[in-house]
Amino acid sequence: MATLTVTARGQVTFRKDVLQHLGIKPGEKIELDLLPNGRGILKAARSAGTIESFVGLLANRTKKVATIEEINEATEQGWADNE
Repeated sequence: MATLTVTARGQVTFRKDVLQHLGIKPGEKIELDLLPNGRGILKAARSAGTIESFVGLLANRTKKVATIEEINEATEQGWADNE
């Protein structure tokens, strides 16, 4: 069990091995779920993502523009290959 000290400003510093165990890297966020009886669950905050970030994922990676027909054909072929 890791024991942490709270500063006068209410701050806590996590040791590197604790952050590694939680899978948290510098600059990332931590989620704390508060439970009854003064307990909590601590975990790395993971973004669920948004459609906006998905749509822009491949932006500016190619100059090719697909028509809606080409996109539909590729989608149908992808489903056919998985049957």
